Amino acid sequence: MRQLLLLGLGGACVFGVVAAVMIKLMPSPLKDSDYLVIGSVATVVSLLVLFVVVISTKLKASDVFFKRRKKKR
Repeated sequence: MRQLLLLGLGGACVFGVVAAVMIKLMPSPLKDSDYLVIGSVATVVSLLVLFVVVISTKLKASDVFFKRRKKKR
């Protein structure tokens, strides 16, 4: 339970940091579409970070994406 809470808080922090950086990088008169792009980029980056963290910590198996089939006899 504690690990899931930390993962969620970490994802939210990554989202906030990426959104703040994107707001600073975008030209000053922001339109609604700019906020849509900022939110989309922040969501994609936070989901990628969350995916990498889960793959590297929770799933320690060497074959995460590939599974060996049993040979038919």
